[in-house]
Amino acid sequence: MFIYGKTAANAIAVMSYLAADPARRAGSGEIARARGISKALTAKLLTQLASAGLVTGQPGPGGGYTLAKSARTICLLDIVSLFEQTAPTSVCPFGHNWCGKEDPCPLHDTITAMIADNLRFMEKTNLAVFQNEVRLSTKRRRAHA
Repeated sequence: MFIYGKTAANAIAVMSYLAADPARRAGSGEIARARGISKALTAKLLTQLASAGLVTGQPGPGGGYTLAKSARTICLLDIVSLFEQTAPTSVCPFGHNWCGKEDPCPLHDTITAMIADNLRFMEKTNLAVFQNEVRLSTKRRRAHA
């Protein structure tokens, strides 16, 4: 169970594209096509990611975007926290009238554990996991040729 929305998911998609080949600059149009995201949204996400210091951009011919730091130093939580509230406000599906009054609801402990596991996953998973993506897709294309 992943606890983040579509904007954060799209930001991860953008960052994963850049992480797959960190030495290469990629334009917003290229990233948008590769990830199936609109060019306008991709440009907006890149602007926000640049403001946060996660990507750097160079305009004009030969320009494009790259990661601002090593893929190993950028975790999923760094990205998600730009677009989502990462601290849950209420985990009980029954609302405040059940949990918080007396005993927690029957789902409380399970939901709390899932949220904690998800946060740990996002903290421990860095963008380096995407660096093999280019090599793998190239191998697949060669195998099918």
